[in-house]
Amino acid sequence: MSQENAPLQQWNAQTYDSKHGFVTEFGNDVLTLLNPQPGEVILDIGCGTGHLTAKIADAGATPIGLDADEAMIQSAQESYPELQWILANAASYRAESPVNAAFSNAALHWMRDISAVFRTTYDNLVPKGRFVFEMGGIGNVGTITGSLREAVKSITGELPEYPLTFLSIGQASQMLESCGFEVISAWLFDRPTPLEGEDGYKNWIAQFGGVMLTGLTPDQREEALAKGEETARAVLYREGQWCADYRRLRVVAIKLA
Repeated sequence: MSQENAPLQQWNAQTYDSKHGFVTEFGNDVLTLLNPQPGEVILDIGCGTGHLTAKIADAGATPIGLDADEAMIQSAQESYPELQWILANAASYRAESPVNAAFSNAALHWMRDISAVFRTTYDNLVPKGRFVFEMGGIGNVGTITGSLREAVKSITGELPEYPLTFLSIGQASQMLESCGFEVISAWLFDRPTPLEGEDGYKNWIAQFGGVMLTGLTPDQREEALAKGEETARAVLYREGQWCADYRRLRVVAIKLA
């Protein structure tokens, strides 16, 4: 896979489930919005460890779990060997036959070219097929990532990028409509998210923010984490609990005939 198409991060599937199970838990509301029906074929874009994909199957639909990370697909296959899992880039994947619906939870902001993912998803849907997704909205985790970026800058003199894409309702609607989708509903909302344990900040960075520490020595990494944690604690730590400043964008779109 070329660097241009490579995932932004390599994942630890076990830690993803054990320390950050809220990703799957909160995805249940998006599944309700999807409302999978018996007999439908549904593409789960960025399926991760596959727990929500399995719930689509439980509803009687036939899911196709798609992810670009080998560790995630392997974990999904081990947990649900009876389901179909595909290791591929969502920006270029072509389904063998058009699907009835596409679904994505907490994955699109990790993809390098969201516009390409939207176009490919459109192509993979039947006419009037629906696309239901939730992703990070504009401003998502601004405090937790900003604290670490400033900490790294204090050590290296350079502000590291956090190269994820968080969209507003307007940005997402424009991108989807340019592909031929009709946006039926869209919500942008704050969702403060509790993190597990006293090391919640560091665990979150280890799972979702390691890209900001690229190129640092081990000692610099520890220093940056300590400084970032100290800064973030004033805002995100209350009554013995870390709470990440999540903002979510939730969208229902339909492929125009």
